[in-house]
Amino acid sequence: MSLANQINDDIKKAMLAKDKQRLDALRAIKSAILLIASEKAGSEVDDEMAIQAMQKLVKQRKDSAAIYKEQGRPEMAEEEEFQANVIEEYLPEMMGEDEMRSAVQAQINAVGASGPQDMGKVMGPLMGKLKGKADGKLISQLVKEELGKL
Repeated sequence: MSLANQINDDIKKAMLAKDKQRLDALRAIKSAILLIASEKAGSEVDDEMAIQAMQKLVKQRKDSAAIYKEQGRPEMAEEEEFQANVIEEYLPEMMGEDEMRSAVQAQINAVGASGPQDMGKVMGPLMGKLKGKADGKLISQLVKEELGKL
């Protein structure tokens, strides 16, 4: 079953259960998938494109929650965090920091990086390998740490 079909089935379940919060999050996912399909002239959206859209949605929700917390609006922040958690249920398991660190070290060794000036040589191929499996900010931070040790 494709991710889009699974989302549609879960929307139906949420409607039957009258779970409005979950339904809102699922509809946001479906909206993002439909937007991608319309941009691609009605073509079928594969799971990889749907995952990228959902990662973007999670990032937006987390950023919004942080802003709401800064502004002293905890009820709005809770809603955004809840939606982010629902969307994350459909994303593949993210790599742990230890796994990312070992991948970073392996890439540094593979390209023969000698210091922080080689960050571009390391980041380009690494982002391609870890796309969808790890957070880009964390990868960048780990690359900086590891290159700083050289």
